[in-house]
Amino acid sequence: MKHPDQDAQVDQTSSVFDGETPLAREIQDLTRRRQAIASQTLPLPSKTRVFTISNQKGGVGKTTTVVNLSAALAKSGAQVLVIDLDPQGNASTALSVEHREGTPNVYDVVVNDKELDEVVQKSPEFDGLFVVPATIDLAGAEIELVSLVAREQRLSRALGRFLDEYDFDYVLIDCPPSLGLLTINAFVAATEVLIPIQCEYYALEGLSQLLKNIQLIEKHLNPKLSVSTILLTMYDSRTNLAHQVAEDVRAHFPKEVLDTIIPRSVRISEAPSYGQSVISYDMNSSGSLSYLEAAAEIARRGVPR
Repeated sequence: MKHPDQDAQVDQTSSVFDGETPLAREIQDLTRRRQAIASQTLPLPSKTRVFTISNQKGGVGKTTTVVNLSAALAKSGAQVLVIDLDPQGNASTALSVEHREGTPNVYDVVVNDKELDEVVQKSPEFDGLFVVPATIDLAGAEIELVSLVAREQRLSRALGRFLDEYDFDYVLIDCPPSLGLLTINAFVAATEVLIPIQCEYYALEGLSQLLKNIQLIEKHLNPKLSVSTILLTMYDSRTNLAHQVAEDVRAHFPKEVLDTIIPRSVRISEAPSYGQSVISYDMNSSGSLSYLEAAAEIARRGVPR
């Protein structure tokens, strides 16, 4: 005999999957995004695009952005070079390349005049993804660079020679959270600046100074440099503050801000502890899909004019 409540239970269960509940809508949205990403082929640039990922404010997702964008671009078939210019070496850790003390690294390039092809390593993440690692040696480079000839152009010249011999679609340079000589070297070596901005209070603090410094470098050291891309990170859709910060940033930089927003995600935080990007750690997570979408958007925008 059927229980009187059985029909009601059946109706309640089926409603979970009919798109009317938040969970069902989220599952449908993730499925739609996965299918859209799987069906697309990203265009490759006609010449190498060199990005410096920078923000003098710490904890805004610079290294996370470098790691996951590079993995997303490499997964799409691009040849990608990551240059870890942060003495902490977190990008090297996340992309599983050797960077213990004594490992040939970017310090040897900017201080000791080694060539990039002598220190570059292949990341196990994806075919086409290569890394120039950083070790603790880089911590002293700021002081040592002061007395060297052409101190602001050491990385630029080495990268130019490297790209004359090897074909890469993208170069992503991870900077320390400061505006010292290492960051200046990154700006001089790049043609584009990508600024990650955290969707939290104080997000815009210090940004005006960073933009002024970029303008000075463009004027005096690298006329090809431009701020092409701003990426909103650590977005929590449950808070009004995150919505307000996103609106403020878009109002200030309508052309530069990507449509894609990177959410706060446990998977994004967990991935580096396994020596992986979130793309390979959990490809179906919302964080992974967001970085894949951001990479697609950057690829389609092409070189800014």
